[in-house]
Amino acid sequence: MILDLNAIRSHFPSLSRPAIFFDNPGGTQIAKPSLDRINRYLLECNTNHGGAFSASIQSDAILEEAHLAMADFYNASGPDEIIFGSNMTTLTLHLSRSIARTWQPGDEIVLTRLDHDANVTPWALAAADRGCKVIWVDFHPDNGTLNMEEMRTALERKPRFVAAGYASNALGTINPVDEIIRMAHKAGAWVYIDAVQFAPHGPIDVQALDCDFLVSSSYKYYGPHAGILYGKRAILNELMAYKVRPASSELPGKFETGTQNHEGIAGVLGTIEYFEWIGEQFGSPFEPQFAGAGFSGRRLALKKALAAIFAYDQELNQALLETLQSIRGLKLYGLQDPNRMHERVPTFSFRLRDLPPRVVAGKLAKEEIYAWDGNYYAINVTERLGLEASGGMVRVGATHYNTLSEVERLGQALSRITG
Repeated sequence: MILDLNAIRSHFPSLSRPAIFFDNPGGTQIAKPSLDRINRYLLECNTNHGGAFSASIQSDAILEEAHLAMADFYNASGPDEIIFGSNMTTLTLHLSRSIARTWQPGDEIVLTRLDHDANVTPWALAAADRGCKVIWVDFHPDNGTLNMEEMRTALERKPRFVAAGYASNALGTINPVDEIIRMAHKAGAWVYIDAVQFAPHGPIDVQALDCDFLVSSSYKYYGPHAGILYGKRAILNELMAYKVRPASSELPGKFETGTQNHEGIAGVLGTIEYFEWIGEQFGSPFEPQFAGAGFSGRRLALKKALAAIFAYDQELNQALLETLQSIRGLKLYGLQDPNRMHERVPTFSFRLRDLPPRVVAGKLAKEEIYAWDGNYYAINVTERLGLEASGGMVRVGATHYNTLSEVERLGQALSRITG
């Protein structure tokens, strides 16, 4: 095991509670460096932007550092390509209005049935407003992977825009986003990547991907409730921003409408500092790979951290797969090939016999095991699988502070439920 789980878990005060957190795909526990940043901000410089006095100057410096830190996390070319907002959904709804202004009646956009609805409905609404057509790309119900043949066919139509998820929040599938982006650009389309589910699990490099936009929410990776959007500088400068008149017309303030959640942004900075610590402590096996690619400083530490986490995820994937497959009467959805666990994050959804998912989640809760049930806003997935009307699925999702013994306890609890 690459990670020292005792050292990792010591950074999460909430883990002292007698609970097993497998609800992570819906939101992780906060890391202490993030919590400390929030507390310090509120106590030392809780004020508004742009003042002449010391607290405001200090506040602005923290927000600037947070933009720099997220640029490093995404490997953006600069902090002006980083836009903070309330969450991924709100940022996407906001930006969809600006992007849709570039569409003309009769244009086509591509959406997938594997995505969280936050990367579906904003674009579908915008398309309807502009008189555009939506081309749908399905997924394979048997293994939860995106139908890339349908994606290729859709892109042959020369659409204006493609929205795709980096990883499915329902089935755990990691999509081949590099291939999707490459094909979409060849077709002349902009690409918007929802990285919310992938960001806690692996390194992101927006320059290598060459995506036009990428967005995540920091409460999915050990921080506060905040959304962080990357956009290519040239495109962000080109787009019209819907904002009040006194607001800045320069990036990144151009799209950061109203007074931001300053303490939350400070907390995001703390989250990045936590990832730095992981990279410095446990990332040495991956240093040749990323240093050889030209990374240094904080960007190198962050890449090493997420590579180390991804490596541990493979252990969690195998353990969860074996455990869930061993339960009598359990039907698992998504990738189940042990040789393809690197194509998923440790998020698994299932049905247990004829029990409603809410009942199963409630029984697990009585044993202090936290799990989600329903559709998790991936409603196209549960509809496609024929499960929406009967309550969706039970979802368990591990992250790097979960232990293999917790996976074992999950299995024992499920076995008791089945009798």
